[in-house]
This record gives sequence, C-alpha cells and structure tokens, in this order.
Amino acid sequence: MEPWQKLLSGSAVKVEDLPFIPDSEEYREKLKRVSEIFPIRINSYFLEQIKGPNDPLWKQVVPTLEELDDLFNSDNQMESDPLNEEGDMPVPELIHRYPDRVLLMVNNQCPIICRFCTRKRKIGFSGIVTRETLRQGIEYIRNHKEVRDIILSGGDPLLVPDKELDRILADLRAIPHVEIIRIGTRVPGALPQRISQNLCSILKKHHPLYFNMHFNHPAELTPEVEKACNMLADTGIPLGSQTVLLKGVNDDVETMKTLMRKLLKLRIKPYYIYQADMTMGTNHFRTTVQKGLVDVIRLDTEFQ
Repeated sequence: MEPWQKLLSGSAVKVEDLPFIPDSEEYREKLKRVSEIFPIRINSYFLEQIKGPNDPLWKQVVPTLEELDDLFNSDNQMESDPLNEEGDMPVPELIHRYPDRVLLMVNNQCPIICRFCTRKRKIGFSGIVTRETLRQGIEYIRNHKEVRDIILSGGDPLLVPDKELDRILADLRAIPHVEIIRIGTRVPGALPQRISQNLCSILKKHHPLYFNMHFNHPAELTPEVEKACNMLADTGIPLGSQTVLLKGVNDDVETMKTLMRKLLKLRIKPYYIYQADMTMGTNHFRTTVQKGLVDVIRLDTEFQ
C-alpha cells in the first residue's frame, strides 16, 4: 500500500473520530443521524491540519446539524441535483451539456468529503467506477467527433491508481478529435502525498493536460501542499484554482486576497470563484449572490 493510500485508509468516518465535537451525548447522537444521510471522510493528513472548531478546515469537512435543515424546509429551493447532471448523462458517469466538451467521472471517492459538495447526493456510493462504465464513456466520446475537451472528475481522478489513470489518459489520447484533457482535483491540497514522481511522469506523457485544483483557504497551503504543487508545475501542466465562496470560511476579501496571492506564488492561476450551488444540505454555506459579486469586483480591482 502506498503512503497516501494508508493516509486515506485511516480516514475519520464516524462521529467518534471527529475532533472538537461537544461532549453532549444528545448532540453526538443527532450528529450521527447527519452522518447516516451525509457520510463523513477526513483523511489522516487533513485531520492533522485542523486546529480547532472555528478552524476554516474544520468548517469544510466536519458535519453540523444545519445540514439537515434543508430536508425539512420546503421553501428554500435546495435540490439534490441542482445542476441537473443526471439529466445530461447519455451514458453512466458522463455529462454532456455543452456541444464540444464532456465531463467524465472516473472515480466516486474523494480524499475528503466536503460538507458543501455539489454532488452530495453521491456521497457514500462505492468509490469504484467499473471498467465497463469507463469503456462506455470513452466509446461515447469516440463516437462524438464534436467533443474536443474532456474534463476528468468524480470523486477525484487522482485517487485512481497510477496504472489505471495512465490507461484512461492513453485511451482518451488515442481519440483523434480529443484536443484537451482537464483534471479537476482536490488531491494536491487535501492529500498532497499522492503527488509522486511516478504520477508526474505519467501525467507528462499525456500533454496537453490542464489541472483545475480546488482551494478555499490559505490554511490549506501547507509545506506538503506547496511541494506537491511545485512538482506538478515542474511537469509543465498549467495549473488553475477553483474556489467556492463559503460563508464563515472565506467570504471576506482579505482572506481571498491572501489565498490568491499565495496560489500565484505557487504558479497556480486563480481561475474560478464559484457561488455555492443550491445543493440539499449545504444552504448554511451560501452567501448572497450580491455579496459574491461585490467580493469578486473588489478582488478583480486588486489583481488587475
């Protein structure tokens, strides 16, 4: 077992494993009910970075009772699949919404389970996407010559073992009309030990590759994360960040400014800032759209 796999296998998955939880037995029993609906996973590395109950990392991965509020509030318009991804799946695990690009989910497991996840409906499913499902997705791409841009997602594509990931990338690269492959991942910031020289050598074989990496707070940028990001940048992969605006985590300009500056120093281009999706169980993370626009305009002015 690789070191990163050991960190993953030692993940906190039960309320009893969580740090900084109130001692109240009543509260813990209620929290167990939350975890039965929306499971928990925090790998050992990420767990060690959490400093307290108001820590921005704690808020992103430790469940709270607020997650159940949406289940009993019919007025807030939260949905299990707010982007209608299931409606745009011509074959399993492949989303074809825009004419020239598709999103292919190659894995259903993540290094951590974010409490604000857009695909919260899929949390707790088996981490394995079968080879037959992947074959169907790749065959669909092969038969649709208008598709030139592939986004590998999940779960997290970088939790696929090296040989299997190499095979998937090679199969896609063998399709003449596929021009660009993008990988959406939280691994560099949440399980940086996964980024190895062997993985980088595999990725380098399949250029042009682009990485969209998920970072929400400067506290995520530890020395281990910096090392992983530098290894990826040194392979020649263009690195971009995607950040979700989260109430109580990063919804202030100074935090965002610090994050963006640190990312730029790591050769990561700030690319997306998302308004949190209207996903069931996540409403307590959402800011107003107006708040998001004001913050983005101020950041844009700062970085022009």
